Amino acid sequence: MEGEVVAMNSLTVNLHLMMVSFFQPDATRNTVLIESSAFPSDRYAVVSQLEFHGLSAAQNLIEVQPRQGERTLRTEDMIERIEREGSRLALVLLPGVQYLTGQLLNMPALIAAARRVGANVGVDLAHAIGNTVMQLHDWNPDFAVWCSYKYLNAGPGAVGGCFVHERHARNFRLPRFAGWWGHNKAQRFLYDPKFDPIAGAQGWQISNPPILSTAPLLASLQIFQRAGMRALRDKSIALTGFMQKLIEQHLPNLVEIITPGEREQRGCQLSLRIARPATEARRCQEALTAAGVIGDWREPDVLRLAPIPLYNSFADVLAAVDTLARALRGSGL
Repeated sequence: MEGEVVAMNSLTVNLHLMMVSFFQPDATRNTVLIESSAFPSDRYAVVSQLEFHGLSAAQNLIEVQPRQGERTLRTEDMIERIEREGSRLALVLLPGVQYLTGQLLNMPALIAAARRVGANVGVDLAHAIGNTVMQLHDWNPDFAVWCSYKYLNAGPGAVGGCFVHERHARNFRLPRFAGWWGHNKAQRFLYDPKFDPIAGAQGWQISNPPILSTAPLLASLQIFQRAGMRALRDKSIALTGFMQKLIEQHLPNLVEIITPGEREQRGCQLSLRIARPATEARRCQEALTAAGVIGDWREPDVLRLAPIPLYNSFADVLAAVDTLARALRGSGL
């Protein structure tokens, strides 16, 4: 809804600003729940916030893990853990899409579970925004944060974004770090020493937006608006399904897809494990890059490929899998 979204700062800065408002531990609710293998910057931010409040990761951080022998999280296990720890939870912070495995979490169910136990809820959409269809207002988290240099295509250093649910729009009692650009626009140049926050997400702004890093985001969003997110999602499902089928048919026993096979549980990313030592697998990734197929490597042993619907085609997917097969053969795999 209008007023719930603002473009500002970078992802981790926005996460810190949101935690100032929505992580307020007390004697009983003083714990944060995240997923294991969370993106490191998220974990760094959470641990530093815990320590700022005199708490510790050892005592006040819960990291939900997949079952033994599995690579992805089960919704029922996560809900059970949220319910079991409910009275301790001050904040549940989860990704829309888990960066390492590419798993698209069941956000409506998980957010609802966290809210039932009285926890605040935040979502990191770094790998979900521009990749899957968002319904943040209806899903009902307290906040969400994201960067725009991945699927939003705005480039490294581009301005990030933040969502604050409408129910907090006029809750000016929430603690926040205030700044010039979050002050009432009509009164901004009267230089009132008392901070008067703008209603909605804009009230969390600190400074005026960096114009040069905002311009590419605006250009990208105009393209998204013309294409339509649901149409892009439909093409994404088809492209990723095509890549999955090619890998399973032509590279059996050589490549393990650790991203869920069900289209409702993933975006356009497939995370692959090469069935050889990590050093040989890394050489395979380097061969892909040299051939012009740009994926990326995530330690210790994951190669990520993402057919982006905005600019990739089925021919691109076919060529990428063929290049992967040649790289495997060239590596002696």
